[in-house]
Amino acid sequence: MGIDARVAELGREVVDHRFKGLPPDADGLTVDELTAQRRDLFAGGFTTPLLTLSAAALNHNLDVLERYTAAHGLAFAPHGKTSMAPRLFADQLARGAWGITVAVPHQVRVAHAFGVPRVFMANEVVDAAALRRFGELLDADPAFELIVYVDSVRGVELMDAALRDAGARRRLDVVVELGAGPGARTGARDAAACAEVAEAVGRAGTLRLVGVAGYEAEVPGADPADPEPVLAYLRRLVALAEELDAAGRFAEAEAVVVSAGGSAWFDAVAEVFAELPRLSRPVLKLLRSGAYISHDDDHYQRVTPFNRVPSEGALEPAFRLWAQVVSRPEPGQAFLNAGKRDTPYDLGLPRPVAVRSARDGSVRAPAEEVAVVKLSDQHAWLSLPPDEPLEVGDWVALALSHPCTTFEKWPLIPVVGEDGAVGAYVRTFF
Repeated sequence: MGIDARVAELGREVVDHRFKGLPPDADGLTVDELTAQRRDLFAGGFTTPLLTLSAAALNHNLDVLERYTAAHGLAFAPHGKTSMAPRLFADQLARGAWGITVAVPHQVRVAHAFGVPRVFMANEVVDAAALRRFGELLDADPAFELIVYVDSVRGVELMDAALRDAGARRRLDVVVELGAGPGARTGARDAAACAEVAEAVGRAGTLRLVGVAGYEAEVPGADPADPEPVLAYLRRLVALAEELDAAGRFAEAEAVVVSAGGSAWFDAVAEVFAELPRLSRPVLKLLRSGAYISHDDDHYQRVTPFNRVPSEGALEPAFRLWAQVVSRPEPGQAFLNAGKRDTPYDLGLPRPVAVRSARDGSVRAPAEEVAVVKLSDQHAWLSLPPDEPLEVGDWVALALSHPCTTFEKWPLIPVVGEDGAVGAYVRTFF
């Protein structure tokens, strides 16, 4: 069964108490039945707080990255850990994505369960139980492809031992991760250390070296105003691929994978990967940007590469979190019924962008001084000028920062069309 059929099965899931924000009178309906009703976002019985996605923005962003990667000769494995939404995986694969990137073993299992044919795990894994499961998946499904990071000889030894003990028959494909520099996250710190890891992979009968990878956003001091440190790191990654290829380390690979790319530097990845020389095997230039699909109104809006290359496109924020004013205890203060359980706050607090009157349904922009200044578990603290006409019961739309920590808080997200009707729902699995 392919991914489209498996995603379609999610429509038979029953709506109930597990899914916050959905209409209470929809309990007992299937998601497909609720979708067919095309309920209005404000008149359809939805409760607050409520996270929504814009259908138009999602489709726009999908189209933009499809065009961008094709124009630059990049294969694309968008980071699925951003959304962990099989419906969005399917949309990305339908637009030519090579596969889906994930970060932890659980996410590999979710992607495989929904029929993703290729998974790139941008992380090391040394857990014996997880590796045993990987071996089982690969042996049971010959069409399934999985690639995993390695960055140490000890890690290679642990992986090899676990897969041998599990009796895995297919070898697990791995890429050597080059770290982004001193003080950065994971990854062997220099070419010599990477060469030792590659040599260890060659000794392990359960692993196959297929390439190199890294994450340029971890370069110390990376600054959109000065891309040179990021470009230098990416050139080190390309040079590593050349060195390992010259040493014959990819002799058993069908193609050499060279992979990088978060959502802040895909222009730098495209520039440097265009410089890749011919190697002994075909080269798969694999970009992994994931936050683009929903984008945001804050962090990624500021760091998107399209700020540097506006002629190549632009992304649109797809999220809106709707909350209601539940208290106005003082002239300069109000409280919304959305807090840390509902909205991201690690890269910036949400920002009020619209107010819908509870009296007549009219929509207006709030005063510029209206701001979220603090979050409690279930409340947003608003600071506002004393003459701001915000009333208890009004709905407030919040613009958000950081897609990764938005999706994770909502297991079923309404997708709203330009007519205000909910025409789809996105199921997440965190």
